[in-house]
Amino acid sequence: MRKKKIASAIGYTSGDPAPELLASGKGREAERIIAIAEEAGIAVVQDAALATLLETSAKPGDFIPPWCWEAAAKVLTFVMKTEDKKRRK
Repeated sequence: MRKKKIASAIGYTSGDPAPELLASGKGREAERIIAIAEEAGIAVVQDAALATLLETSAKPGDFIPPWCWEAAAKVLTFVMKTEDKKRRK
């Protein structure tokens, strides 16, 4: 049996107390989240464990819980570096 795809979108605004869960979904919703990110040129990072944690512990619009901060920080750092490299080209 094939597992359903899961995706979460997170963002961070300077001054906020934590990153925010922007979107989360499974199956077709997950595919749509990924497609929107790719269409917008936003880096997509595969981290099933973080996506699952976020999907079960927060809802869109919530700040992500403290136990997800370290994993989210790694993802956001990667995305920021990727975006910075794109801007420099």
